[in-house]
Amino acid sequence: MSLKCNKAGDECYGFSEMSLLFDISQRLLNSNELKKDLSPILSCLVKHLNAERSFITIFNRHTNRMMIEAAYGLSVSQQARGKYDLGEGIIGKVVELARPVVISEISKSKLFINKIKTELTKDGQELTFICVPLLLDNVVTGALSVVRIYNSNISVNEDIQLLSIVGSMIAKTARYKQGKVEELEALREHNRELQSQLDSRKPHNIIGNSGKMCDLYALVNRVAQTNSTVLLRGESGIGKELFAEEIHNKSKQKDHKLIKVNCSALPESLIESELFGHEKGAYTGADQMRKGRFELADGGTLFLDEIGDLPLSTQVKLLRVLQEREFERVGGSKTIKVNVRIVAATNRNLEELIEKGDFREDFYYRINVFPIFIPPLRHRRDDIPILVDHFIDKFNRKNNFQIKRITTSALNMLMVHRWPGNIRELENVIERSCIMAKDNVVHSYDLPPTLQTADSTNSTMEGGMMVVVEQLEKQLIRDALTTTSGNVTKAAELLCVTERMLGTRVKKYEIETWRFKV
Repeated sequence: MSLKCNKAGDECYGFSEMSLLFDISQRLLNSNELKKDLSPILSCLVKHLNAERSFITIFNRHTNRMMIEAAYGLSVSQQARGKYDLGEGIIGKVVELARPVVISEISKSKLFINKIKTELTKDGQELTFICVPLLLDNVVTGALSVVRIYNSNISVNEDIQLLSIVGSMIAKTARYKQGKVEELEALREHNRELQSQLDSRKPHNIIGNSGKMCDLYALVNRVAQTNSTVLLRGESGIGKELFAEEIHNKSKQKDHKLIKVNCSALPESLIESELFGHEKGAYTGADQMRKGRFELADGGTLFLDEIGDLPLSTQVKLLRVLQEREFERVGGSKTIKVNVRIVAATNRNLEELIEKGDFREDFYYRINVFPIFIPPLRHRRDDIPILVDHFIDKFNRKNNFQIKRITTSALNMLMVHRWPGNIRELENVIERSCIMAKDNVVHSYDLPPTLQTADSTNSTMEGGMMVVVEQLEKQLIRDALTTTSGNVTKAAELLCVTERMLGTRVKKYEIETWRFKV
């Protein structure tokens, strides 16, 4: 059953307010940006009341001022002028007293200061100004105002009640959405802080964002602040030297030298002299005193790379300097003390070498104070895309290339490769591919033949067991040649066959060994 009343000079239904409130509630719930959606809500309110205009002012408790947040029926310039101090005009009084105010005929009221410069009458008819506070938990957050043509038949109490309900809905929704915004902003700020902390800990010369790499960064940051000996372990080509540099750069010794020694590159007869130095006349050709690497690294860091290749005789002589940080130069008797941080690295299985008698167990325990295992590239494939981008950018700058991207098919081929040569192999592959690229894009056919797979070439395995065995044998030979960069002799040793046997199969399968020299 519908009810009728004479409101605003027109006939309306009693349930229209319920429809209005439902419409406003739906708009508020579905609002993505409340400030933009307030004007349509005020438009609905103005049309329902047959009013002229409506606007919302928000109270800023820090400045004790109010300004128009949203409006319907006001120009941009009028909204800009709508700024009120607490207690100023009708709006200032409403916010100050937290009570609604109705001015039946604004042209006759001294309280109506008309800061926004609107007409006080319309077509000779008086205008009524109704303003209610926006209350939320008995706290005033602003005011909702409506200007309509004066009508003595309208009960202002009904208007006040309706505006108070609408104002309460807007205030609650605004607080809820503002709470969500503040919560999201807090999460973003927390994320920025975490990212800032991560960036400060993340090495600048090491590329990788995978979980395993982040765990490594945490270990590096922790041990770098100490003077403990670090042993970097992992396959060849994974960047152990970069980790040694990072440990030095974040250590207390960062202002001193980082001295690097490749233990496998030094002849056994010269290792002792290189590490400890020699006195003048210590041996034939020693025409002057020479400082060794330990002495040159005093106050800094000494990086002993490929320490697993040190001969047993040298390992014995290093025991004392690792423990006491003191030694004598070759041909000298003066004990020299040094304050040096030791970082060692190896790609060999030291435990197996100990069992074979090729590595001293006491020396192992001297260097194995804080071991860090660096995973091979095939165990952190998530880092391949970012490494590829890094190397493409590097070779663009180095060779003045204009390579823009790598295709998905090419990247997929990189993702499934085993990478026995790790980062070094990937870098060489990308450099070769950048050279081969003809249209500033790296395609799958620009990659070396060693990366070709059944999926990438749209080929499938057919035939019986012998075909499968031959394919497996062929792949093992390719993998060995890839690991040894096309060296047939070393590949034969890796496969535990004679060079003649491998040569026969290379000829049988028509494998071009020169293609593996990347």
